Amino acid sequence: MAAGGSAIRGTRIGSGPMGEQDHGHHADRISISYWDAQGNEVVRQYSADLPEEEIPEVVDHPQSGLPAGRDRENPPAPQKTEPYKTHLAYVKERRSDDEAEELLDDALRKLREKRGEA
Repeated sequence: MAAGGSAIRGTRIGSGPMGEQDHGHHADRISISYWDAQGNEVVRQYSADLPEEEIPEVVDHPQSGLPAGRDRENPPAPQKTEPYKTHLAYVKERRSDDEAEELLDDALRKLREKRGEA
């Protein structure tokens, strides 16, 4: 071996022992399985001291994109996507046909007064 060479390549002098113990303390974990409507399973890891109410009941499956729940026999149903609503659709939700008619008549009356046609 040449002078000044290292017996273990890629390590520095004084770096200490190599291995898992050097990577710090690992918290205790629990594994929770979730299933989607196609029967696909996804496992999520949570801290063992996390309260039960903070562990989600439903997660998104990373491959299928479907919601996945903890009950293998009764997975959550896929959500229906709402189509894009136009501005007019939102207005129609807020106003009845009678209100719309009244507003239109009022606007036309003001426009005619402004033009001097009243």
